[in-house]
Amino acid sequence: MKLKVGVLFGGKSGEHDVSLMSASNVIEVMDKEKYDIIKIGITKLGKWMIYTGDTQNIADGSWENDRECTIKEFSIFDHPMINEIDVFFPILHGPNGEDGTVQGLLKIMNKPFVGCGVLASSVGMDKVYSKILFENAGIPIGTYMSLYKSEWVLKSSKIISSIEEKLAYPFFIKPANMGSSVGISKAHNRDEMLEGFMEAFKYDSKLILEKAIDCREVECAVLGNKEPRASVLGEILPSQEFYDYKAKYTDGDKSTLIIPAQLDEKTTEKIKDYAVRAFKSINGRGLSRVDFFIDKNTGEIMINEINTLPGFTNISMYPKLWEETGISYSDLVEEIIRLAIEEYNS
Repeated sequence: MKLKVGVLFGGKSGEHDVSLMSASNVIEVMDKEKYDIIKIGITKLGKWMIYTGDTQNIADGSWENDRECTIKEFSIFDHPMINEIDVFFPILHGPNGEDGTVQGLLKIMNKPFVGCGVLASSVGMDKVYSKILFENAGIPIGTYMSLYKSEWVLKSSKIISSIEEKLAYPFFIKPANMGSSVGISKAHNRDEMLEGFMEAFKYDSKLILEKAIDCREVECAVLGNKEPRASVLGEILPSQEFYDYKAKYTDGDKSTLIIPAQLDEKTTEKIKDYAVRAFKSINGRGLSRVDFFIDKNTGEIMINEINTLPGFTNISMYPKLWEETGISYSDLVEEIIRLAIEEYNS
């Protein structure tokens, strides 16, 4: 019998559109001889719908308007199509999908699901708390500060002085719980800092501020449960000043991915070791992509962040890294599903 896989896509998140692209790609490569796919879309407003139409309509968002192929009124806990699902594949990025919320729902439903569990997902999503765990695991991190919106409203003048003293310009401003470079900016002066805060606070009430360094950006994919393994490394040469949303998704092939990264063996092995340690430090399972900086002047390695549900678009680094390591896109999807079932049965 075919395995019934429930693919969750979309989501109430700033990364909604990236999820649509990822899900469309994953569904296309899944072996239809092995899997029956139940597609469940979530709109930007948080409405869940079962979608029975053409997968090609997912990427551009037109699936929502296909009235004949959408089931809008159903219970996620009690619908024949949902009850038949053997394993869920949440291809959701950002808040309300990658942060432990959906993972908690699937846990309550007592269904196997792809990717990290509740704790790892929530901690991995939060750039501040994950850095605390990375540092505790002996992985070098860069200079950073956290900022809550409530603090900013009450003590902005004092906070400005503290930031400029500790970080100096330039530094990065990021929503603490967001991915795909959504809401990120680089502040070179006070005006840009204030603009950056306004933009980032649209996506989160907590920000992380990180000192900018002249660095190379290197990424490593991790795969596995109890004995995770690391892929070859990839380096990003962004088309913009930094690897922002435009450089990732709208600049075509202007940004360059170098796979494998041209690094010496010692540096390569150290980063791969750090990647696995970071994965274990948050109690990861299944898959993650771990991002690093290498200071161009000193050669120092610093972890940037971990992504517990990395992108699966046609330009995403995670599947590209494993392809270079020797696992094809379709085989990778199959292995991730196998790992989910293995973890559930352990």
